[in-house]
Amino acid sequence: MSEFIDIFLMFLLVAGALAVLYVRNLFVATMLLGAVSFIMALIFVTLDAVDVAFTEAAVGAGISTVLYLGTLALVGSKEKESAKRTVVPLLLSLAVGGILFYATLDDRMPIVGAADTPVQTSPVTDRYVNKSGEEIDVPNIVTSVLASYRGFDTFGEVTVIFTAGIGVLLILSQLRRREEQDGEQTSETATAEQLEKLGSPHDLVPHVVSKLLIPFILLFAFYVQFHGDFGPGGGFQAGVILAAGFVLYSLIFGLHLTKKIISKRVVEYLIAAGVLLYGGVGVVSMMNGGNFLDYNVLRSDPVAGQHLGILLVELGVGITVTAAMLAIFYGFAGRAEGRGKDIN
Repeated sequence: MSEFIDIFLMFLLVAGALAVLYVRNLFVATMLLGAVSFIMALIFVTLDAVDVAFTEAAVGAGISTVLYLGTLALVGSKEKESAKRTVVPLLLSLAVGGILFYATLDDRMPIVGAADTPVQTSPVTDRYVNKSGEEIDVPNIVTSVLASYRGFDTFGEVTVIFTAGIGVLLILSQLRRREEQDGEQTSETATAEQLEKLGSPHDLVPHVVSKLLIPFILLFAFYVQFHGDFGPGGGFQAGVILAAGFVLYSLIFGLHLTKKIISKRVVEYLIAAGVLLYGGVGVVSMMNGGNFLDYNVLRSDPVAGQHLGILLVELGVGITVTAAMLAIFYGFAGRAEGRGKDIN
């Protein structure tokens, strides 16, 4: 039965990818990409990678789809017909796919789930599985690895998210200045009628359903944030889910109302606040005589120090991810409102 499910999901994944290449309507392609990401999340679940499935569902099927829709609000949903048609990209893709498929036929490639694979026999794996309970006492080993054993690497990932968010804001601000110089109307000077372009003020069903769903979405985000020590979740997944709740509110009620709840300036401050919180934990660890991000010295009991350190750095991750996603959405959606365009 499990093999049938795996084959069926892979068939859906390939069919969805081919459909994305075939369709010419960008809105339909965006919806298909969201479906492909959701199928990929199901495949990760079958591989027992629930944390990765969480991230794929939240980022791939959730927030990425919204950002694509925000982009379509700027460029439209019709793909321009190209006069030139070439088979070179197709041949290149087939060649790369063929090489990857040939590599999987090598006898040296381990079988998925086999007990003698390098990841199962590595002494590092043995240390994580058998020692993390004593050293960190966190039931979810994934959280132990990400937030403690390789906390410095995760700090780099958070910095990358911070840099990406700031980079998008800088690019969009430059484009907005250029439009102002050209005399184009921006989101700050848009009329009330244009501000209602993003949202559905006259649709009763979306309003009622969203008011029922959004509180549970936000509550679930906090659950994932603070329950990541015991089950799948953590700052990355919780941050995207929390941002998705605000994005849904914007799509239903309008971006201008969302900015009254959490303004763009507050979002920009929160992007930096999460990184500073994460790095600040490392600085405090050094001030207490330990190494950077050595949580053992945060409390008199090393295990209690690990718990406190993981809680704080995961909170920093969640804050930065939430703020970065909202900042990018504000940037795209704000420009769409300023131009007074709808998604076709």
